[in-house]
Amino acid sequence: MTRPVPACRIAGDGPLTLVLLHGIGGNRHVWPAQFETFVAAGYRVAAWDMPGYGESAMPAEPTMAALAERLRTLLDALGPSRFVLVGHSMGGMVAQELMARGVPFTRDIAALILCGTSPAFGKPDGDFQREFVRQRTAPLDAGKTLREMAEAIVPGMLGEPSATARASAHTLAVDAMGALTPAAYRTALQALVGFEQRAALARLAVPVLLIAGEHDTNAPAKVMARMADAIPEARYVCLPGAGHLMNLTHPAEFNAEVRAFLESL
Repeated sequence: MTRPVPACRIAGDGPLTLVLLHGIGGNRHVWPAQFETFVAAGYRVAAWDMPGYGESAMPAEPTMAALAERLRTLLDALGPSRFVLVGHSMGGMVAQELMARGVPFTRDIAALILCGTSPAFGKPDGDFQREFVRQRTAPLDAGKTLREMAEAIVPGMLGEPSATARASAHTLAVDAMGALTPAAYRTALQALVGFEQRAALARLAVPVLLIAGEHDTNAPAKVMARMADAIPEARYVCLPGAGHLMNLTHPAEFNAEVRAFLESL
C-alpha cells in the first residue's frame, strides 16, 4: 500500500537538504528564522507537518515506527539528496527512530541535529505511561481547547530571552499548538510514550550536533550531555538562557551553532 507523503514547506537549492522536524506542539511554521537563514545560505530546506498535523494525513498507527516510516516516505519524495535531519523535541525522537532502523532507511542521511530531545520516553512502565497521557489529556477531557492549554504551557518553555523574543516566540508557539486537532495530539502522545532508543545511540554512524537549552525542563541539558557521551561522533552545545523552544527564543545563537556544524560536514 502506498503511504501518503507528509505535507511540507520547501524552498532553496543545494547539495544538502535540511529537514526540519517539529515537536509535539508544533507544525511546519515553527522554524521561521531557520528556514529563511539556511535557504539564504545555500541550502535546500524542508519543514514537515508531522503525520496528523497541518495538511498531513494521520499515521497508520500511533507509534514512533509509523512516524519514522512516513518520514522515510517524505525523504524518498524529496530525493535524491543528502539529508540533514533537524529534530526538535519529539521531532528529534522521530529522527532517532529512523536512524535506529539502519539501512536502507538511513542510506542518504548525512548528519543529525537533535535539539531539546532525549533518547527515550521516561520510564518504560505501562502505568507510568498511562498516567502521563492521562495528565496531558485531562484538560481536553474537561473541555479546554488546545489553545487554552498552550497558553498555560508555553510560558514555561521560553527560558530567559529578550522581551521581544519572548513575545514573538509565545505567539508562534501558542498559534501552532492551538492549530492542532485533539485527535492528532492524542495520537502523538501515544507514540511518544512508546519511544525507547537509548541502545541505538552508540550505533549512530553520522555526525550529530546536540543543542540543549540551559533552562529546558522538558529535555534537561544534563540528559542531552549524557546522550552526546553515548554517540561516537557528537558535538554538544548548551545555549545560555534558552529553554525548550530555543530555536524560537534564541534564533541567532541556535543558527550560529547549526551553521558551524554544517560547514564542518
